[in-house]
Amino acid sequence: MGVHRVRPLFLENPVSQTLSRAIRIDQHGGPEQLKLVEVTVGDPGPGEIRIRHKAVGLNFIDVYQRSGLYPMAMPLQLGMEAAGVVEAVGEGVTHLQVGDRAAYASQPPGSYCDVRVMPAKCVCKLPDAIDFETGAAMMLKGLTAQYLLKKTLPQGGLQPGDFVLFHAAAGGVGLIACQWAKALGLRLIGTAGSEQKCGLALANGAEFAINYAADDFAVRVKEITGGKGVKVVYDSVGKDTWDKSLDCLAPFGLMASFGNASGPVAPMAPGMLGPKGSLYLTRQTLFTHIATRESTQAMADDLFAVVVSGQVKIHIDQRFALEDVQKAHVALEARQTTGCTILTL
Repeated sequence: MGVHRVRPLFLENPVSQTLSRAIRIDQHGGPEQLKLVEVTVGDPGPGEIRIRHKAVGLNFIDVYQRSGLYPMAMPLQLGMEAAGVVEAVGEGVTHLQVGDRAAYASQPPGSYCDVRVMPAKCVCKLPDAIDFETGAAMMLKGLTAQYLLKKTLPQGGLQPGDFVLFHAAAGGVGLIACQWAKALGLRLIGTAGSEQKCGLALANGAEFAINYAADDFAVRVKEITGGKGVKVVYDSVGKDTWDKSLDCLAPFGLMASFGNASGPVAPMAPGMLGPKGSLYLTRQTLFTHIATRESTQAMADDLFAVVVSGQVKIHIDQRFALEDVQKAHVALEARQTTGCTILTL
């Protein structure tokens, strides 16, 4: 990838400027739209920080934003999570200081770079026991697993011994959720697209794993649960798993959608939820849950605790250099990845 210089993206009249490599797109499309450019980064304004990244996380939401499934204003610097060192702190920021190790999952996009200025609200101090690569890999996916298992709950909540179904169980969110669910005493049934991925889910705490490329997962779920079904389905796959997922739920069960890896779900009539067992349906997104500094920190503290304790291990199974980001997106879309993927700087 060649490097192109562009005009400053951050402040019109910065007091000081730092050069940074960044990955930008000028229009929606395939991985070929990802361009390595050079940008100038200014000083943080009120409520902002400047952070120098040590590693950057890769997530499927980046693909949605690049492709146009989630339309974004152009030009767009991609990336939703990273870890690094705070270089400067703007007015009003009190929870971070220059020199702090920090990690985040945050809007607006822009983490695919060396240095950026960004809102401080969702940036958290990174415990010394967690290295930068782990911090970059865990924030968006780990906070997602946290809000799903702790806050996106069926009627009556979840108790130890309850069955839950988790699609894409060998992915970044999935492997964290498998481990966390086991720590909570839940009986997680995971699905994945190959026997190898099913083995990963089982090795990380799933009690059962179903290869949905070979087996009818709805039939298997009913067999595993003695015909009762599960209390909740956590689904980031979307179109390919949707209809059968509804058939996996027990009466009053919750269908929790949080992604569309296989494509968006077709419109559906709410009336169909009644005959299937008076089901509940929700579409969740992390950024509602981390809308305030207080909620972000509370969720991050919970995540940091289970990682530092060893109950949840963060698996970084792929590393790509920043300039190889096109290859990273190709691998992610082809479902060739497991666990977490990071960009190295």
